[in-house]
Amino acid sequence: MAVYTEISDDELQAFVARYDIGRVVGCKGIAEGIENSNYLLQTTKGPHILTLYERRVNPDDLPFFLGLMEHLSRSGLQCPVPVPDRDGRSLQTLCGRPAAIISFLQGMWPRKIAPWHCGELGTAMAQMHVAGLSYDVRRDNALSIAGWQQLYARVGDAAEDVETGLHADLGRELKLLESAWPKLMPVAALPAGVIHADLFPDNVFFLDDACSGLIDFYFACTDFLAYDVAICLNAWCFEPNGDFNITKANRLLSSYQAVRPLLDAEKAALPILARGAAMRFLLTRLYDWVNTPPGAMVKPKDPREYLHKLNFHRGVRSIAAYGLA
Repeated sequence: MAVYTEISDDELQAFVARYDIGRVVGCKGIAEGIENSNYLLQTTKGPHILTLYERRVNPDDLPFFLGLMEHLSRSGLQCPVPVPDRDGRSLQTLCGRPAAIISFLQGMWPRKIAPWHCGELGTAMAQMHVAGLSYDVRRDNALSIAGWQQLYARVGDAAEDVETGLHADLGRELKLLESAWPKLMPVAALPAGVIHADLFPDNVFFLDDACSGLIDFYFACTDFLAYDVAICLNAWCFEPNGDFNITKANRLLSSYQAVRPLLDAEKAALPILARGAAMRFLLTRLYDWVNTPPGAMVKPKDPREYLHKLNFHRGVRSIAAYGLA
């Protein structure tokens, strides 16, 4: 369960009274998600999402996230948007936590991913990237190379509890990635802009065989656009048994390119970006695996899934392995 902060009935009623969204008729915690406390808030004017931002979210980043959702929605992308109160404020405080009411997005995330899901994802991600180019607020990616090094140091020798030799293996891999990783400069070979950075299947909704929108922008940041594509190759194109599905990858990349064609430099960089994306989620999962106490509300995910994906990308030499010539 991912509800960390409980709200009393009186606190909820007083909070919702600031908004023009009707009276509360129901409020139920949402089990999915690991960063924040989320509630499905039912009012006489319809459903909304109530989010309390927990300690792992920097309150200084919240204007970036909320402003991004507003910008993307105005640009035509289907995504939730913050609901302002009667004074025009979207960001509030509830139970000692920063809080916001967000519009409700229809749809469900896919439990079993088919190639057509990947095609819809590629289109929606490219549309988001294009729309985000006109968002003039920047947020550095806290989970890029420097962040990986910090996580690696904090995990330390505990990595050996997951797999023998893993600590040294990850140290070597980090050195390679640091030397090969493109540099994010004002004039770079790879286009940069706003990326979602967490477009896993549970953050992409579908309705009537089409993508109905993207949610959960709380890892969004400024980085290489192709890095977002690399994250999705990891999250969407491996089967439960660990096999890489080149058909899904082709659908994802082809649909993306129909909206925003990848540059040759991006295609050439995609293997190393996919390798880095696997490292990013391997390290965050590894950190949670060794630091989550028994009996915690959230069960940590097995980091070995992303070790397997990292090993696959280590063997990739060109974008042809991902289904594009």
